[in-house]
Amino acid sequence: MMPTPGFPPSTLDSEGTPIWISDLAAGDPNHILHVVRGIEPAEALEELGAKPGLIQSCELPDSKPNEWTSLPCAALGTAPGACAVLLAGRIGEWTFVYDDSGFTFDDAVTKALSADGRAAATSVYTINGDAHLTYAVDGEQVEWVNVDDLLVEEDLAGMPAELRAAFEAAGIAEWEGLEPGEADSLIAMRAACALAGLALTLSDVRRVPLLVVPLG
Repeated sequence: MMPTPGFPPSTLDSEGTPIWISDLAAGDPNHILHVVRGIEPAEALEELGAKPGLIQSCELPDSKPNEWTSLPCAALGTAPGACAVLLAGRIGEWTFVYDDSGFTFDDAVTKALSADGRAAATSVYTINGDAHLTYAVDGEQVEWVNVDDLLVEEDLAGMPAELRAAFEAAGIAEWEGLEPGEADSLIAMRAACALAGLALTLSDVRRVPLLVVPLG
């Protein structure tokens, strides 16, 4: 079995990050991915605190101007660090929101996104390599996964079925020094993508209508 069975090699970078996310991200990222089923991108952005009048259509530029500027930040034309930039789109039943600065770091946000019978997950990865995932259904948090404490063979059995399937698809990246069953710190980002069917390349993302908004 592949170490990351839900992801063809073309959809991950050399570290095991979903490649569309690493292609969006600035260097040394401190970022968040929200995924939610059954909501439109503009509504998801508003749930995350975006002002409707600032939300605009987005065409991602061909490249980043420098390593410290995320691609959504470059699309908006803002200086790195001036504000967070949220990028949203929908593929199938699932909407994704990529937060390039980790500004929407709040587990209550996931519960809000999941209101009215929806399912949502939030994957957080900090500049220090801390990582966790929150999963909520119908406005209630169902699971919180701290990657540092995750023992894949033991902990997956107790997860809700669709989240367990997502972590199984995420697998474990081939990092040196990991103990048997120990998760790499990027597993939560892969699991969020697997949950929402986002084993993609940046070219795939460019083909869907995208929205961008500054926040903070």
